[in-house]
Amino acid sequence: MAYEDRRHSTFEHMYRCYPVSFIDKPHLEKGDKIIMPPSALDRLASLQIEYPMLFELNNPSAGRVTHCGVLEFIADEGLVFLPYWMMKNMLLQEGDVVQVKNASLAKGTYVKLQPHTKDFLDISNPKAILETSLRSYSCLTTGDTIMVAYNNKKYYINIVETKPSAAVSIIETDCEVDFAPPLDYEEPIKQAPSALLNRKRPEGNSVEDEPANKIAKFSPFTGSGRRLDGKSLTQSVAPDSSPILKKHQSEAHNGTKDSKSSNPASRQPSGKLVFGSNANQPQNETSKVAPKKSSQEQPQKVEESKFQAFSGKKYSLKG
Repeated sequence: MAYEDRRHSTFEHMYRCYPVSFIDKPHLEKGDKIIMPPSALDRLASLQIEYPMLFELNNPSAGRVTHCGVLEFIADEGLVFLPYWMMKNMLLQEGDVVQVKNASLAKGTYVKLQPHTKDFLDISNPKAILETSLRSYSCLTTGDTIMVAYNNKKYYINIVETKPSAAVSIIETDCEVDFAPPLDYEEPIKQAPSALLNRKRPEGNSVEDEPANKIAKFSPFTGSGRRLDGKSLTQSVAPDSSPILKKHQSEAHNGTKDSKSSNPASRQPSGKLVFGSNANQPQNETSKVAPKKSSQEQPQKVEESKFQAFSGKKYSLKG
């Protein structure tokens, strides 16, 4: 008796399928609704079925199964009209036979989607577009490929996973949506650290392999000299001037010692300058020259003493 009740409460029928474009309803390509004949409505009305009406489509020859909803019951008898993307998922051709059976699906809580191309991710807000597009769908089945139309372009998306079952209803339910990487997505190739080091140092540790004697040492004053009068230099500057400087300093030091020992008479008293050959004259001659200079300086002092400040006459304003 229970089997008979179950049999009478189940709708199952075979139809020949055609795309919805055959009845001038191309807008149905943006959802999963099908068109069924009026006899199917009479049969469903006499059964105790759940609303909204959901159906299971089965292609016995290919073993493909999917789920859908119904929009209208205006098809010719024995025919059913499906969206073309659904016929492609079912591997159905025009006029093939498909089995239609009513189904009861649980409300979905989680859906994982995978776009076919990266172009879908270039949309400014793909989740909002997907949410708007899925309003035309009644249910989702794992393994199906749905079509989302946006901005005069069609995007195909795979249903990778659904919870709590392989087929779920998405009518009036809060469903979490997750995205998998697109099918044409390629991860950037990560270069090994050794390759990066080789790029930075293509010749290896060439600096470290050089011997210590080949490394140039710091040598000051190695530039070229120039004369202010524009004449060429008679002697070139040595590249390493530090030992030569030391040599010249030592020679100059020895020379000063020799000059002090050889010419003791050339020492002059401090505070006086001697020009020309007067440096080699004896001290008595220099003393003779000194008074002459003092006699010349005396008239200058007399002239300077004649100057008196504020030596003008004084006048009174009273007259």
